[in-house]
Amino acid sequence: MSDSPSSATPAAPARPGPPSRAASRPSTLGSPPIDPAGQVSAGPVTARPVIAGLLLAAGGGRRLGGRPKALLPHHGRPLVENAVRVLREAGCAPVHVVLGAAADEVRERADLSGCVVVDNPDWAEGMGSSLRVGLASLAGTDAVAALVSLVDQPGIGAVAVARVREAYRSPASLVAAAYAGERGHPVLFGADRWADIAATATGDKGARVHLSRHADELVLVECADVAEAFDIDTPPDLARLG
Repeated sequence: MSDSPSSATPAAPARPGPPSRAASRPSTLGSPPIDPAGQVSAGPVTARPVIAGLLLAAGGGRRLGGRPKALLPHHGRPLVENAVRVLREAGCAPVHVVLGAAADEVRERADLSGCVVVDNPDWAEGMGSSLRVGLASLAGTDAVAALVSLVDQPGIGAVAVARVREAYRSPASLVAAAYAGERGHPVLFGADRWADIAATATGDKGARVHLSRHADELVLVECADVAEAFDIDTPPDLARLG
């Protein structure tokens, strides 16, 4: 999946203890309590930091025969709507959506009301360009962090996203979901990191350069018990959609 953004229509859970860090590898943070319905348990009302959801939905689906991923059908609606709903249910606000392939058609067919929608004219260059556009769209907002998710991962729901969100500690936070100990999405970037990420995000590498350079600062939040981190990349993967 995959610089002048243009805007379209804009629109507590119990906190885990401070994450411990090992000197030579990322630490793993426990999850907040989850009720029997699979939702993050409510806790005392406290001031919540503004953590924006940043959805990268620009991919053209090259291995899917050129079918834009944002428009793939999922439970009768475009896949991008599912990804937006997940971010909102996890407590992310505002939600910014980066479009690229078939952007006009996505706007026409998908309900993105309440989102800030930005275009990435260079979407074919890869995820890095969409990440740069998305972070630029958050400049000047009250957001202290961006929680980045991908449109083509419908197996990752609000419970997993909320776990990552609740690991935020400061504008220097660097947090990622993990699946059996392996880093995956979503990823939370504190605002202090945005400039370096934008400077190093090229091609399909996304934020990998920044994550590699700061591996000892990365907090991993295990999510394999509540989510499946598969991508919709090839025709056989379409069977995973609802």
